[in-house]
Amino acid sequence: MSSASSPLLDFRDVSRSFTVRQGVLGRVRGEVRAVDGVSLSVRRGETLGLVGESGCGKSTLARMAVRLLPPTGGEILFDGESVLPGVPGRNDTWYSRRLQMIFQDPFSSLNPRLRIGTSIAEPLMAIGAPSAERQERVGEILRRVGLQPGHAGRYPHEFSGGQRQRVAIARALVTRPELVVCDEAVSALDASVQAQVLNLLKEVQADFGLTYFFISHDLSVVGYMSDRVAVMYLGRIVEQADRNTLFGSAAHPYTKALLAAAPVHDPAKRHPVGRPDLQPEDEEPLFAARRVRVPSPVPAGNAPLP
Repeated sequence: MSSASSPLLDFRDVSRSFTVRQGVLGRVRGEVRAVDGVSLSVRRGETLGLVGESGCGKSTLARMAVRLLPPTGGEILFDGESVLPGVPGRNDTWYSRRLQMIFQDPFSSLNPRLRIGTSIAEPLMAIGAPSAERQERVGEILRRVGLQPGHAGRYPHEFSGGQRQRVAIARALVTRPELVVCDEAVSALDASVQAQVLNLLKEVQADFGLTYFFISHDLSVVGYMSDRVAVMYLGRIVEQADRNTLFGSAAHPYTKALLAAAPVHDPAKRHPVGRPDLQPEDEEPLFAARRVRVPSPVPAGNAPLP
């Protein structure tokens, strides 16, 4: 067990590669480095935002955090213990009880053949909670996310998009976890429903003392939710800082480019920064995208790469 000052979730030089196969024989064509030597920590009680363009490796990192994907290199620690299964003398439900995930698309992450009460209760079944306790906690968490216990008998298609995301949040919170990974949790929702779900996430964080690892490509959403922000580009963390420092004085060219591209209410307040000069290596196009030269990590002050 770690001390109160140590990170709750700690990525140490974590990598993940995927093999590229082509042809009817499935011959190995090469390897894509989706996550490349990431070291990142999430402190207890905070919201760490992870931002970057689509395809930069954010969701791969999230899936490794919740053990949906194994890392090909490095180490992931939760409260000082390795998250990898099979540690002698340890029941692996300790991890699923303490960490949960909210996926991007609630419709595809909910089983359409199961009533939502059954879907929400599944994590409780996995940790061996008795039937009476499951029923009580499902009704309790539905009320907390703005739904009614009677909704437990409905199927996912009977809800709107915002309501389905509330169901997904309820399922993530029903085990009373310590950390929740939010992977693009509001990107599939329209603006008004986004605001409702974001406010709900803030409220339940205050009520339950949650820690969030909040992943998004939307800078405005990350800025609203996060205490600290890390910027990911082509599988690497290129900058991390507290929210105000990063939005007020970003140091890395890619971070500046993201801020410059973000829509603002007043065009005069747009960051006057263009796209950084990122030139691909002289390689085959299939692999060049993962081998683009990234400018050097930021200097001391905005938490560079380790």
